Amino acid sequence: MSAPTAELMDYADVLSRYEPVLGMEVHVELSTATKMFCGCPTEFGAEPNTQVCPVCLGLPGSLPVVNTKAIESAIRIGLALNCSITPWGRFARKNYFYPDQPKNYQISQYDEPIATEGYLDVTLDDGSIFRVDIERAHMEEDTGKSLHVGGATGRIHGASHSLLDFNRAGVPLIEIVTKPITGAGERAPEVARAYVTALREVLRSLNVSDVKMEQGSLRCDANVSLMPIGAKEFGTRTETKNVNSLRSVEVAVRYEMRRQAAVLTAGGEIIQETRHFQEGDGTTSAGRRKETAEDYRYFPEPDLAPVAPDAAWVDELRATIPEYPWLVRARIQAEWNLSDEVMRDLVNAGALDLIIATVEAGAPANEARSWWVAYLTEKAKEREVALADLPITPAQVAEVIGLVEAKTVNNKVAKQVVDFVLSGEGAPAEIVESKGLGMVSDDSALQVEVEKALAANPDIAEKIRSGKVAAAGKIVGDVMKATRGQADAAKVRELVLAACA
Repeated sequence: MSAPTAELMDYADVLSRYEPVLGMEVHVELSTATKMFCGCPTEFGAEPNTQVCPVCLGLPGSLPVVNTKAIESAIRIGLALNCSITPWGRFARKNYFYPDQPKNYQISQYDEPIATEGYLDVTLDDGSIFRVDIERAHMEEDTGKSLHVGGATGRIHGASHSLLDFNRAGVPLIEIVTKPITGAGERAPEVARAYVTALREVLRSLNVSDVKMEQGSLRCDANVSLMPIGAKEFGTRTETKNVNSLRSVEVAVRYEMRRQAAVLTAGGEIIQETRHFQEGDGTTSAGRRKETAEDYRYFPEPDLAPVAPDAAWVDELRATIPEYPWLVRARIQAEWNLSDEVMRDLVNAGALDLIIATVEAGAPANEARSWWVAYLTEKAKEREVALADLPITPAQVAEVIGLVEAKTVNNKVAKQVVDFVLSGEGAPAEIVESKGLGMVSDDSALQVEVEKALAANPDIAEKIRSGKVAAAGKIVGDVMKATRGQADAAKVRELVLAACA
């Protein structure tokens, strides 16, 4: 049975009575090869319970060992968010029972997180900047996954039974927690979306996570509370869990503001609880009562040494922090003289970073853009994958462009080369060599083919001789066919006109 529809207040009325206060908690799965405290792989989509060991299952006698790459990623994330890196900190045990947490506790950080006191300036839709203050970024391990079977919603309510997959248990997580976000007013839902969007871009640029929200690599919990205009104390908050798209972050915040306002205005109380976002209709529904830190009974993890990153190492990592993606976009747009519309299309298509990488690999910007937004976009649609998931790298695309520029292949053959790369048959130059796709550049061989084509089409040859040079297209086409498209069409046309002069 579905939950009753909540009463909602008109959004303008909400803003006339209440000030929204937000708090964003973003969980980021790191793209390390192994888990946080053991050597199990982290590959997404493996058969259930095939990537587990005594450590991530919490079996007696097993001991965790910290993943150094995960610590490095955590430090880089903290630096990118303008945080201070804690010189000495400890892991803690967060004690709670969930079926998908096999140890019955989670190794996390509590009072000594790896990064603290940062900020991220995010750009809103009208170009204005809103600063979101970061309270902390801390390391922890992910839980497993529950699959509830037999119900209509995929949740435990109404399910006939549940299945547990512990492959994800122990995958490295960074949780990034903001300070209370105030002063956003009517733009609070937009600020929430803009913040998660910017954070996702930063994380992708750091190459620490694939940030695929649809796969759970990045999960957002949106805390929302309301306080009457002029009040000094924050209201009771709710936490909408695991919102899995950027648009849904905005929708969930707006919905909770309208729902809470209706409850408060009617004289009711907001319950501090977790809530579930319903993608279908953009509503939230009650989950469980929200615990406090005391409920988790944190205490220092006895099996792990403190984390004490060397200051020199932190400085080395600071030098690896890339330029913010939106600053890169602004610079590239100016350098390439792109309109706002074209730039927006490139970003929305997921092509901009690929084009930039192709240019960095040596290709001209126009050629790089042409390949990614035309032929390769077509191939991505055929395969029903994202552009970035095509099995070809920007460096390989740049190599193909270089082969065309060097007249090793022409544009038509270059597409064949790309097709072979996409099929996993090797690097572009190797494919050209092994399959004999190099351009026919021997003038004498081309001259023979031209003479054959002219002899086979005497009426067209006569038209060309009489000055109707457009008729040369038929002869050029026949020669290109005879050479399997591997001739230089411009060179062939030149030979045809010379032969008919």
